[in-house]
Amino acid sequence: MDYLWVLVAFVFGFGVKQLGMPPLVGYLIAGFGLNALGVQPADSLDALAELGITLMLFTIGLKLDVRALVRKEVLVTSLGHTLIWVVVGTALLSLLVVSGIGAFAGLTLQAQLLVLFALSFSSTVCVVKMLEEASELKTRHGKTALGILVLQDIIAVAFLVVSMGKIPSLWAFGLLGLWAARPLLFRLLNRAGHDELLPLVGFFLALGGAELFSLVNIKGDLGALVAGMLIASHAKSAELYKALMGFKDLFLIGFFLTIGFTAVPTLDMTLTALALLPLLALKFVLFFVLLNWLGMSGRSSYLTSLALTNFSEFGLIVAHLGAEHQWLPESWLVIIALVMSFSFVLSSFGYRRAHRIYAGYKHWINRFERPEAHQGVALPAGADVLIVGMGRVGKGAYMALEKELGGRVFGIESDPERALALRGEGLNVMAGDSDDLEFWEQVCKGHIELVMLALPSQIEMRSTLEMLGLAGYRGKVAAVARYEDERKELLRLGVDVAFNYYSEVGSGFAAECGHLLPVPSFQSV
Repeated sequence: MDYLWVLVAFVFGFGVKQLGMPPLVGYLIAGFGLNALGVQPADSLDALAELGITLMLFTIGLKLDVRALVRKEVLVTSLGHTLIWVVVGTALLSLLVVSGIGAFAGLTLQAQLLVLFALSFSSTVCVVKMLEEASELKTRHGKTALGILVLQDIIAVAFLVVSMGKIPSLWAFGLLGLWAARPLLFRLLNRAGHDELLPLVGFFLALGGAELFSLVNIKGDLGALVAGMLIASHAKSAELYKALMGFKDLFLIGFFLTIGFTAVPTLDMTLTALALLPLLALKFVLFFVLLNWLGMSGRSSYLTSLALTNFSEFGLIVAHLGAEHQWLPESWLVIIALVMSFSFVLSSFGYRRAHRIYAGYKHWINRFERPEAHQGVALPAGADVLIVGMGRVGKGAYMALEKELGGRVFGIESDPERALALRGEGLNVMAGDSDDLEFWEQVCKGHIELVMLALPSQIEMRSTLEMLGLAGYRGKVAAVARYEDERKELLRLGVDVAFNYYSEVGSGFAAECGHLLPVPSFQSV
């Protein structure tokens, strides 16, 4: 039966990917399809789902800056959005209750408040996958979205404590001592090396943190998040993050499948879920207004809000708890599972087109920002080569070209902290997003002759090339690719030179070593 889940998940995930949709849409369809066929889930599927969530929160912790949680755009937006959402949403939901349509008929005020509270949260799983796909976890809007998600998780834990009467034990205060264990954890990471022990250390810390928090009656997922945050500043945290990515994504397939096993939906439940979908517009507007009011730029506010415009898996926990205590009819557990699944599909589609939409409506979107909030990148005079993405590949290209061109080489990095660190090393680097149309419009006003794309994601490459075209860039473009099919795709999209850097490493290595051989011998080779 385990093979059946793998087979069906692969078939549907592969099928929707060929249609240009995210594979998670296929996994959701697979779960509901298996449930409709009468397939019963085993405990192993739930265990995979829980492990996927635990690893995801641990990897979020590896990328999270604790200071981001107390920034006004995170703290005020999280609390303000939840309060306004419940009040305004309940007023809108009451109109449907009064109408007596379908499952809305007879819904008590207590049940309405519970439904709106369940739908107030955004999906950590969905948002993180979208941001990872676009390589935007380190951008300003990515960090803001992650901070809001973490605070929502804390609000969720507080709700569970109050509603279930599960008060943390006195031993929970001992968790404050985890900070003192950081030097020991750092030594453990240093000695783990770079092979299979490194991801195993990640599992140990993620599961250990979850288990430790569970022992003192605190939601275990929060422990995995804290464990990641404890070692986020370590030099190997990025390497550990990459080592766990494949495991996390694989186990999260179990999570998407389990959503479909909630129950078999009826037509009435499906129509009720569809009637709730327009609330997504309210969620987006509230986030957008609050973030603009708090001083974020129109673009950052728009991207953050769009990423958070979905319903959370936490809604299932709230609905299940409400049904157990008879606060909510059991049918609403299925309805919330459906509306959450629908929101995942819409959110995944919408965010893949986020930068294209902004390019078309940027003047209207930016009307709502404060005058001092607008962000821009001013390129220095004399810059001829622009390297986009200052990771290992981009930085290596920068250092090589700087020897020849000096100050005519310029770098752009989406992570503001990394950009600051590189400037500290004396590199000519500024923070900016590669898929920002306004940035490329500014580039076109200068004399950039060559743009070199050293971005980690093929999706981000496509988006950047699209923005270059919309901005009217006429210079040369070079890019790197991980695989041969990606390299060919970049060439089809108009890149002048595309390097498969796995194969180019070998050529570069040979060129660097050529002088070690006698000239005749080397030439004969």
